Amino acid sequence: MAVRPGLWPALLGIVLAAWLHISGAQQGATVANPVPGSNPDLLPHFLVEPEDVYIVKNKPVLLVCKATPATQIFFKCNGEWVRQVDHAIERSTDGSSGLPAMEVRINVSRQQVEKVFGLEEYWCQCVAWSSSGTTKSQKAYIRIAYLRKNFEQEPLAKEVSLEQGIVLPCRPPEGIPPAEVEWLRNEDLVDPSLDPNVYITREHSLVVRQARLADTANYTCVAKNIVARRRSASAAVIVYVDGSWSPWSKWSACGLDCTHWRSRECSDPAPRNGGEECHGADLDTRNCTNDLCVHTASGPEDVALYVGLIAVAVCLLLLLLVLILVYCRKKEGLDSDVADSSILTSGFQPVSIKPSKADNPHLLTIQPDLSTTTTTYQGSLCPRQDGPSPKFQLTNGHLLSPLGGGRHTLHHSSPTSEAEDFVSRLSTQNYFRSLPRGTSNMAYGTFNFLGGRLMIPNTGISLLIPPDAIPRGKIYEVYLTLHKPEDVRLPLAGCQTLLSPIVSCGPPGVLLTRPVILAMDHCGEPSPESWSLRLKKQSCEGSWEDVLHLGEEAPSHLYYCQLEAGACYVFTEQLGRFALVGEALSVAAAKRLKLLLFAPVACTSLEYNIRVYCLHDTHDALKEVVQLEKQLGGQLIQEPRILHFKDSYHNLRLSIHDVPSSLWKSKLLVSYQEVPFYHIWNGTQQYLHCTFTLERISPSTSDLACKVWVWQVEGDGQSFNVNFNITKDTRFAELLALESEGGVPALVGPSAFKIPFLIRQKIITSLDPPCSRGADWRTLAQKLHLDSHLSFFASKPSPTAMILNLWEARHFPNGNLSQLAAAVAGLGQPDAGLFTVSEAEC
Repeated sequence: MAVRPGLWPALLGIVLAAWLHISGAQQGATVANPVPGSNPDLLPHFLVEPEDVYIVKNKPVLLVCKATPATQIFFKCNGEWVRQVDHAIERSTDGSSGLPAMEVRINVSRQQVEKVFGLEEYWCQCVAWSSSGTTKSQKAYIRIAYLRKNFEQEPLAKEVSLEQGIVLPCRPPEGIPPAEVEWLRNEDLVDPSLDPNVYITREHSLVVRQARLADTANYTCVAKNIVARRRSASAAVIVYVDGSWSPWSKWSACGLDCTHWRSRECSDPAPRNGGEECHGADLDTRNCTNDLCVHTASGPEDVALYVGLIAVAVCLLLLLLVLILVYCRKKEGLDSDVADSSILTSGFQPVSIKPSKADNPHLLTIQPDLSTTTTTYQGSLCPRQDGPSPKFQLTNGHLLSPLGGGRHTLHHSSPTSEAEDFVSRLSTQNYFRSLPRGTSNMAYGTFNFLGGRLMIPNTGISLLIPPDAIPRGKIYEVYLTLHKPEDVRLPLAGCQTLLSPIVSCGPPGVLLTRPVILAMDHCGEPSPESWSLRLKKQSCEGSWEDVLHLGEEAPSHLYYCQLEAGACYVFTEQLGRFALVGEALSVAAAKRLKLLLFAPVACTSLEYNIRVYCLHDTHDALKEVVQLEKQLGGQLIQEPRILHFKDSYHNLRLSIHDVPSSLWKSKLLVSYQEVPFYHIWNGTQQYLHCTFTLERISPSTSDLACKVWVWQVEGDGQSFNVNFNITKDTRFAELLALESEGGVPALVGPSAFKIPFLIRQKIITSLDPPCSRGADWRTLAQKLHLDSHLSFFASKPSPTAMILNLWEARHFPNGNLSQLAAAVAGLGQPDAGLFTVSEAEC
């Protein structure tokens, strides 16, 4: 049977396909399949093979094959033969061998590649055959080239001192082929080959080994491939120079007042680019020691002057002795004990009340000795950390007599009123003038050995000052400040991320005899397998140090931390600036993000904006956004949701769907919006949000129904079903109203604690000594689920006091005192009246 000539290629293709299927030849390299009994020298070999290529935008790519000797050549793409009509064939003779040669070309379009996108990579291979057999070329992979717009990590502004190292990280946008990175300094290309002080790491970070003044510039990371060229946001690097003193000048000649002087200048070097001024005096004076001054100082006029000065000194000494005698006589008539009617708090048995002595009617009405000397701390107490004022005042005066072992007299006064009176009396004496002042992100108060509490309302941040943490006879002005991340330089290395707010308590450097407890929220999902958590503290020089590695605490450390699901409680004997930082140990490490949807309360135009916030799940972050939206006139339109954002380097995407096209039109030109991974992960950027703008078809449209999706690529996601009337629906307003309830920023003395003072003392006295039956502080810790901290409690003079302090920090103001009383009473102590206060003790 004759076969039409036009069918030969098709038949040969079928035979070739069957032969390749049977042979199971390799895929990657050129492979020959000879026909049995044929001449191997006449097998086709390729002069040109197809090579990997990228499709840029919508331009098709050309693949070329050329082989000799060859009677036919066909392309096969992703296992399917390309149609004959799509081949461009050119026949010729090979000049070196004289054998027939064939060259074949095909075009591959973007649409062809996109058909198999996501399943496997698109590849093409050509097969040539002759009478001796077939040969397959290497595979050529065709990829769609792209370069995303958003950098995975952009360089951040830095301020560094002279000769300090600089590291500017840069992770280019995702792209095919992978982007090449170069750096610009003030728009000039940075060339490490010309500057040995600079190099670029494999991860594309720019490193300056030792900062020079010339390195002060704007730095930009540039990523480019065959598709596009992207620029990061510029990072301003400032290299500052702290001032240093020049040598002292020579002493001047002796003056008429028998003194001479010398001077120096802050010019070696002079401060530059915001560097600190020199500390200390620039002028030094002293008395002369030459004979002339000694002689002239002995004249009759000077003798009279010295006699007068001695007389004044004697008078002052006598006056001082009189004041001391008067003070001691008053002190003898005062009872030194202080108690409070809060002992009648529910959960403990009531106590007997004994009236005050008739001969001492002024007990507990002692006015503090506000005329005592005030010690001013400067310099080493980090005066520039928290405000413009360079001084913190600590008064050494005696406020209230310490609690002794004698009798206690209880009065029917309100603890709250006593605290308010205490603060008002102190504030009239200018006690707070030396503290830096804030608005809603600061609390401050004056405290003595009775302790107290500072709180920044609606932030989850508080500072508990237990009784006897401040030495008796001392009065401290204490402050608590919440900082915005952009206002504080907190360097984060590698995969570290900020998990808590940055909080200051001070003044730093004051003496504490018991640990205070700083409470603050965090947004991490604590897991020893996923996180390495560290407490960082800023030194007086401004550098941040790891003062505690959670999970590796030693009882002797100055710091200790109780970590819970959403909060951490830091025991510290040194005040200062703190932050909780985490480093992911695996991709399972996650941060909690709170998602909130806001929209305008009133809509006066056709456009309507829905703002989606992605915040750290902490009270302070929520407070800031609520205040911001109040200024913008926004309302919450959905109940907040929690999203677990993992350390997977994948971005966060947001999209809006199911918008009724007959009523609304979305003005979003892309299918979704995207927040770069590092903008969320580093934790230092506030108010991260995306806005979806919708346009009403008609001004009368008031009903809005749609869906908003928020998800991390290959991670967790949340969806919101929005359905409300834009002119009147505010049914979620009460959610923010609850969050906006305020509190008293400062509580002083017994009113700051849930546990009455005398009850607390009896618990401590009873449970601190070891008990053979186990009815001691260890059992109390187990009942309160704090048994993992036994070694820390045991290292303190009073373990029970540490447990009660932590209970106070965790449960104020809504703690159930009855449950604590039941836990204490259930320890099996033989004395049934252990936790009552008898009349004899009052």
